[in-house]
This record gives sequence, C-alpha cells and structure tokens, in this order.
Amino acid sequence: MSNTRKKVKRLLEVVPFLKDNDQSLCTHIWFRELEKKGIDPFNLPTTDFLKMYAAKKLTLAPSIKRARAKLQEEYPELRGKKYTIRKGVAQQEWRKKLGYDSH
Repeated sequence: MSNTRKKVKRLLEVVPFLKDNDQSLCTHIWFRELEKKGIDPFNLPTTDFLKMYAAKKLTLAPSIKRARAKLQEEYPELRGKKYTIRKGVAQQEWRKKLGYDSH
C-alpha cells in the first residue's frame, strides 16, 4: 500500500466525516505533512504553501482523491453516506439504461 493510501486510510478510520469530504481530507493530510516537515501551518504564508504544492512537496489533491476512492471501493467500512447514495443512484440508472430493470 502506498504512503498516500496509508495516510488516507488512517484518516478515514479516525475522522469519519472525512469519508464524504475530499477538501477536508486533503487539508488534514497537508496539515500533517507540514507539521512533519517542522512547519507551523498556522504561520505559513499562503504563497509559501502554494509554492510547496506546485513543487510537489505536498501530496497532490488528485492523488489523495484517487486513494480515497480506491480505498472506499475495496473497504466498505471506509465508505461515507455520499458513497452509498451516489453508487446506489448511479447503479439504478445504469441498470435502467441497459434494460435490466423490468419494473
């Protein structure tokens, strides 16, 4: 399991509301990464954060989102409420378009 996936999995287990909120999940990861680098996130100028992100010194948001999606696919206990709603509705529409619904 990649380092990003490990970080994401741990956060989804410990902070349940992150299961449905990619923005908060990303910011939690970045906050911890900054602290690990010895940087106080509360005193970091925005321009410095943006430079670090652009230089790929922080995990990129699409990577975090992909890791979350894959983990939720593999581990049902990591799924949030939105996952069930989204997959349930999408699944029903897909089945209907393919003619599988006989109702």
